[in-house]
Amino acid sequence: MTETRMDVGRASEADLEGILELQEANQMTRGGTLSASLPRDRIQSMMDAMPLIVARRGGRVTGFLMTTTRTMNADLPIIKAMFAVYHGSADAYIYGPICVDTSERGKGLAQAMFAELRHLEPGREGILFIRVDNEASLRAHARMGMHKVADFQFNGFDFAVFSYIG
Repeated sequence: MTETRMDVGRASEADLEGILELQEANQMTRGGTLSASLPRDRIQSMMDAMPLIVARRGGRVTGFLMTTTRTMNADLPIIKAMFAVYHGSADAYIYGPICVDTSERGKGLAQAMFAELRHLEPGREGILFIRVDNEASLRAHARMGMHKVADFQFNGFDFAVFSYIG
């Protein structure tokens, strides 16, 4: 039996339901590591403003990498906390969250989505945060060439801030 081919590319409105399902399945309350749950209208606005990358297998969303302008989600308390310790360049954007379905982890999917993002946003700084107890994510992002630039605490958790140039 052959495995269905993985497709990585820019998300469309048709991907929204799959993104929402994957996001919900990976919330901290369900044992996941996502620090926020974004509503459909905010994800749609983010998708309209910046590239939102998805991975699909057999038409099903199996991964997503969200990006946003530095002002679009500036009202979120965790984003405020990140920018309080590291401001970044004037045209920097926010990378994340990134999420990969448990069935697809360890297959290079995060790296593939990141490569697509870098292709679409060359030369721009991306800024992100990762909970320090998420060792797999810390290792994966370091392997992708991202560098830790600061630390902060939020809601009782420690976070590392990373930066990269696309």
